[in-house]
Amino acid sequence: MKIIIVGCGKVGMTLVEELDNEGHDITVIDQDSVVVDKVTQSLDVMGMVGNGAVYQVQMDAGIQDADLLIATTTSDELNMLCCLIAKKAGNCHTIARIRKPEYSAEINYLREELNLSMSINPDFAAAMEISRLLKFPSAIKIDTFAKGRVEIMKFQIPAGSMLHDLKVLEVNSRLKCDVLFCAVERGQNVVIPNGNFVLKSGDKVSFVASPSASMRFFKAVGIENNSIKSVMIIGGGRIAYYLAKMLEDAPIKLKIVERDLERCNQLSDELPGVMIIHGDGSDQQLLLEEGLPQAEAFASLTGFDEENIILSLYAASQSKAKLITKVNRTTFESVVNDMNLGSVIYPKLLTADIILQYVRAMQNSLGSNVETLYKIVADKAEALEFRVGEDAPMVGIPLEKLSLKPNLLVACINRYGRIITPRGKDAIEIGDTVIIVTTNTGLKDLKDILR
Repeated sequence: MKIIIVGCGKVGMTLVEELDNEGHDITVIDQDSVVVDKVTQSLDVMGMVGNGAVYQVQMDAGIQDADLLIATTTSDELNMLCCLIAKKAGNCHTIARIRKPEYSAEINYLREELNLSMSINPDFAAAMEISRLLKFPSAIKIDTFAKGRVEIMKFQIPAGSMLHDLKVLEVNSRLKCDVLFCAVERGQNVVIPNGNFVLKSGDKVSFVASPSASMRFFKAVGIENNSIKSVMIIGGGRIAYYLAKMLEDAPIKLKIVERDLERCNQLSDELPGVMIIHGDGSDQQLLLEEGLPQAEAFASLTGFDEENIILSLYAASQSKAKLITKVNRTTFESVVNDMNLGSVIYPKLLTADIILQYVRAMQNSLGSNVETLYKIVADKAEALEFRVGEDAPMVGIPLEKLSLKPNLLVACINRYGRIITPRGKDAIEIGDTVIIVTTNTGLKDLKDILR
């Protein structure tokens, strides 16, 4: 596909890298010549210096032949204008990054009037991820499928756990829990486990289950999963605002520490039920006085990765709080993941996942469509939800008779709301949605699971 990306900031660069890896014909537009040079020298993409909201610039970039334009500049208004021009000039699909809270209430109207294919809000996506984690604190990461009926939970096996030295095939029979282990991270390696795979303490394990089965599983292995009652948030930016709005009706006490007085006043007006504290979140004495040792969750959401990492490490030393750490740069992801930072949130990767899902859905060819896509481990393993159409070649054939690619697992079948944990005798039927977990990244169609 021919894709034009306007704006090469953090989100734009992540998208360029991901879409280039998947073999698309990419053209980037940015007003900073240094940024454009850097992108074109490091990746096999075309680059143009200019304002992406100018008709002639889009024409020079080939908008008339483009399949999709993605506008990810720092200005919501500029992104909307870019998409409006692209729709008129090229009649292509358009995706705009729209972040401001004042637009969020009108997003459906804007999407319809501007004829946007999709709008994406990285801060809202990050807040949604955090709200799920606060409701299920035992998990490091939670991805939802089948409209919330199925979840992929990631957690770390603690020292002394009954899961240590247990084979995967022994888990369900011993614990009487209907869960399916679909990925294990051990050090830098990611494995799609078979039944004989032996679990070890320290493994980061992802499993597929319904929300109720997840609860039963954690209870059976002795991991407490009490809902969070108090959260301390450092940084009163957009993510903190969206998160507070999402948790308005939840029995959770929120405390936001923000160093900018004007922003504190604004948050106080907009979030009357939240305690807003004017102060420096990196001041250890302030954190202790405001009850860090008693907090059940601690979220470091400032605009600086280094500060967020240090704050989470300090919180870990002073409390037993569930840690949530926002990180923008993914350059040192392997180092970050080895630290005790709890759940690490990468807003730009969440955004890239959603857009990649849309791009792959545009490409589907045999009546199967990518409904949902999540990177379980960045660049190493992903989970995809496909809707099965009439032309899918594996319909009606038992899974044990299918010639599936290696390192791939059919993790769940959703048959009109009935969740099936698939075994060898089960078959995929028309109308099902199917969750596939694999280290073969880049699947675009359900037929791609076959050898």
